[in-house]
Amino acid sequence: MSMSFSYGPPGDPQEMVGIIRAAVERGVTFFDTAQVYGPFDNEELVGEGLEPVRDQVVIATKFGFELSTGKPTGADSRPETIRSSVEDSLRRLRTDRIDLLYQHRVDPNVPIEDVAGTVKELIEEGKVKQFGLSEAGVQNIRRAHAVQPVTALQSEYSLWWREPEDAILPTLEELGIGFVPFSPLGKGFLTGTITPETKFGADDFRSTVPRFAPENVEANQALIDLLTRFAAAHGATPAQIALAWLLARKPWIVPIPGTTKLHRLEENLGALDVALSADDLRDLEDASARIEIHGARYPEAHERLTGR
Repeated sequence: MSMSFSYGPPGDPQEMVGIIRAAVERGVTFFDTAQVYGPFDNEELVGEGLEPVRDQVVIATKFGFELSTGKPTGADSRPETIRSSVEDSLRRLRTDRIDLLYQHRVDPNVPIEDVAGTVKELIEEGKVKQFGLSEAGVQNIRRAHAVQPVTALQSEYSLWWREPEDAILPTLEELGIGFVPFSPLGKGFLTGTITPETKFGADDFRSTVPRFAPENVEANQALIDLLTRFAAAHGATPAQIALAWLLARKPWIVPIPGTTKLHRLEENLGALDVALSADDLRDLEDASARIEIHGARYPEAHERLTGR
């Protein structure tokens, strides 16, 4: 997402294609995009970047917003919109199938059974391989899963947003659904590089997020201090500890850190070499649970789209 949308000016397209291909060269096989990233530009980047290695990778994309004006104006998961969205995504991604198709946000105006049924038809037609949901609540997960098995749920999860542990993770484990945490590095905060003095431009989504207000960044520094201590003990970076924690939680949890820089890609992949013991995990979880996190994770209007 950050290559095209939401985190400041879009990156140079050819540089971003280079990063995607560098990820493949380093063993990355799972790539996540969405129509709304841009909108549309990100799918085209991913399509160009992965076309030479299409059969070696898994591509996930998402539908679910009204985009007729080129900008999202609300949720839209009507069956006809899902179908037209998939045709457009296939073209931009330069592929004949979407490996994992997510509903980006639950549409309150369309029964989730209709959404799942439409995706089921697309799976039967061979245009889609697996069905996913993003930021859905427990009841919608169960209702969708009863119509078409849900392969994965994508929602925010990290050491500074642990709400999924309450009800979502137990439900996924019960139903055999994988979990794909987005923002596993807290939109950059868990890298330890953001300070109260950090300025976000108007084209950076974080400028609107209460959690990134200077006073909240300062108050939340206690979590960075904790990660830094663990990082020093393991010869790692705070970001690597944050990712290693997620990887150690469950074998069916697959975080998707984003980046626009090669050295950050390599740093993220270095999390695979960080071995956290059971004692490490317990200490990290207990210590982080005692830290009060300040600031909402989204502006109010955006938050209303999540957890339905």
